[in-house]
Amino acid sequence: MKLDLTQAETQVLAENLDASLSRLQDEIAHTDDHDVRESLKQRRMILQMIKDKLS
Repeated sequence: MKLDLTQAETQVLAENLDASLSRLQDEIAHTDDHDVRESLKQRRMILQMIKDKLS
């Protein structure tokens, strides 16, 4: 899938990804359940890959 974004849209998306990644890191640190933690780590990895593609 290809998504064409303006510079402003890219900036807003990157800011939202940063916020989500930060919240996920906190959730991972405070989650005791191993399966939930692994799921959150997987989600963090996917969001980071998307963010990397914006650069």
